[in-house]
Amino acid sequence: MNLHSMERPQIKKHKKRLGKGQGSGHGGTAGRGHKGQKSRAGGNIPAWFEGGQMPLQRRIPKRGFTNIFKEHYRVVNLGRLQELEETEFDIAKLEELNLVRKTRAREKAPIKILAKDAEKFNKKIYIKANAFSKTARELIEKHGGSAEVV
Repeated sequence: MNLHSMERPQIKKHKKRLGKGQGSGHGGTAGRGHKGQKSRAGGNIPAWFEGGQMPLQRRIPKRGFTNIFKEHYRVVNLGRLQELEETEFDIAKLEELNLVRKTRAREKAPIKILAKDAEKFNKKIYIKANAFSKTARELIEKHGGSAEVV
């Protein structure tokens, strides 16, 4: 038998039988110590509880806020469009090509075209989207394409 083909023997180990008499070695207090909240049934304390001291999340000042009117966009970069063979895009086409998410929380969010990886963009494309960054629009029009807001 080689060292790499050895298997561990299957050892069946019984679980500790807590509180089943002194002969078990875990009788009496059943490993919980004496008295106190944690020794009682159902006596668990939440991890964040600080014994009545003012909790950390209430001692620290609140910072900032979330603007509920913020417009969330699904973004497509010009670098991704450069890699594709198609030259005409609309919202349905972008979703079909899996360039934007069409499921979950932001499925109804408008689509915005951004100019990331723009240094290698040199393609004539015709695109319809909800919004365009200024640089993306300039690049598309510079190469003879059109950027139409729908």
